[in-house]
Amino acid sequence: MQPVSSIFVSIASYRDPELIPTLHDMINTAQQPENLNIAVFWQNDNDINAFLNQGMQLIESSTHLGFPLYQLEYNQACIWILSVHYYESKGACWARHMAEGLFQNEAYFLQIDSHCRFIQHWDHEMVTMLNSLRDKSPKPVLSSYPPGYEPGENEHRKDYVSRLIFHSFTPEGMVRMMSMPFTETAPVRCGYLAAGFIFSDGSFVRDVANDPDIFFMGEEIAMAARTFTHGYDTYAPHKILLWHFYTRKEHSKVWSDHNDAAKKSGAVDLAWWERDKIAKKRVRTLLNTEQEGSDLGCYTLGTQRSLQEFEYRIGVNFKKRAAHPDVVGVNKVSYFADLPSVHQQWLESLIIVNKKTLKVEKDEVDFTREDVEWWHLGVYNPQNVQVMVEQVDMNNMKKFINQIDDSTFELNLAFNTETDSNPHSIRICPYIRSQGWGDVVEKCW
Repeated sequence: MQPVSSIFVSIASYRDPELIPTLHDMINTAQQPENLNIAVFWQNDNDINAFLNQGMQLIESSTHLGFPLYQLEYNQACIWILSVHYYESKGACWARHMAEGLFQNEAYFLQIDSHCRFIQHWDHEMVTMLNSLRDKSPKPVLSSYPPGYEPGENEHRKDYVSRLIFHSFTPEGMVRMMSMPFTETAPVRCGYLAAGFIFSDGSFVRDVANDPDIFFMGEEIAMAARTFTHGYDTYAPHKILLWHFYTRKEHSKVWSDHNDAAKKSGAVDLAWWERDKIAKKRVRTLLNTEQEGSDLGCYTLGTQRSLQEFEYRIGVNFKKRAAHPDVVGVNKVSYFADLPSVHQQWLESLIIVNKKTLKVEKDEVDFTREDVEWWHLGVYNPQNVQVMVEQVDMNNMKKFINQIDDSTFELNLAFNTETDSNPHSIRICPYIRSQGWGDVVEKCW
């Protein structure tokens, strides 16, 4: 029988040098490491010595679903390493799904990425915070984007907590999220979910198991919808519980390995973008926006609440790809406590949020030119009708343009419309003091 405070930890790891430091930190900071049952789906090269050389003891070797399975022990914690070569990977949610197969009815469930750091006695703090929500919800969940850290000898760890908010829709209909710092004395209700940090009761593993056919994009909005419709309530922690390493610029990624060349050589069955296309269709099917839907099997919405109520709560309509004005307003509302009384009025109140981040090379457009009075930034639809225009000078340059390095700029455009403006192209043109209009550079939206 599992201890009352037993925690099943699910970690999907793809060629991540931070995995072992994450395991060390998690176990060494736990108040009761003996209650941890850690399942790692390890997408690497199957050399278990990487763990044994770092003080972990091999207890048993076996196989699970045809993959090597190693049981390790470190500081009284149990670690299961389910190993697969990285060319056999099928994406993030497949890896999470495989790790969940090692669940043994622990009392609590923690899902994280393989690049994290933890506060002292994080296990006690997470359990205490979750249980403090029992009077508000029979099925509470803690989830957010943790503050960041940078690994190294003198690790820098950021000092804030945040809640998830709406950012925009992608052209494929996926919801993008971002985080917003907050200061409160208790966890804050939130409709969204962060895949890199989920803490809930062990029942969550059974009720909202990861869909193995979702590759990456769309993972979080699909999981949030399924979490809500299965009767779970998500809260953003009001105190730091862990940190997450976000940039990882030099680390291996599945889309770098599973490319067209790897498919052509026979190393992989499908390129990453082919799996991604299948996954996005599944997400649209789940959210009822796909005309020719996929068979979702058991990875469907729950029956305790409706998809429409989920849309009301987060202030988003998936079919219209529209959001409530308060979602993008000053307060960035991400959970509406009150439901609308008239559906049609609610629909008519929504707006279309248009956001685009575009990289522009300096040899195309040099935003540092000193002879430019101002820049014209225009967005046009396929009929060549202007749907947005900005006149950008030195006073408001930082609002729209960031210089990434000596050769690249980042252009950030955002505007709201009452109906779909169908943005198609972006035109950039300088107004030069000595001669007037310069050359126009056109980019796709």
